[in-house]
Amino acid sequence: MIVIDHKPNLVSVSVFGEFTLADYKEFEEVVNYKVKFEGPVDLFFDLSQMAGLTLDVAWEEVKFSRAHANDFKRVAVVTDSQWVTWSAWISQTFVNADVEVFDNVDEARAWLGNGA
Repeated sequence: MIVIDHKPNLVSVSVFGEFTLADYKEFEEVVNYKVKFEGPVDLFFDLSQMAGLTLDVAWEEVKFSRAHANDFKRVAVVTDSQWVTWSAWISQTFVNADVEVFDNVDEARAWLGNGA
């Protein structure tokens, strides 16, 4: 399950349990809308409560990142998972954005500087 919140130039996503393709598609819809009307946005991902993700989500994330290479300014990822950290760094090769991984929500929000 995901919870999505958005403010001007920011999309915040929190994942609880398994991250499914339906969840990812919901995220994509919000980002596509924001980018269309606001231009590049910051992303805040709280994945600290994520239990896992399906393989189709991982593939969709790669495709989405490549298609939206210039649509993000900063991406903050909160996780304690080494696999998710590794995945975030790999994703950085597909996007022209600053990507940082944090183990603390407050630090991630402070880095984004706009109350993610």
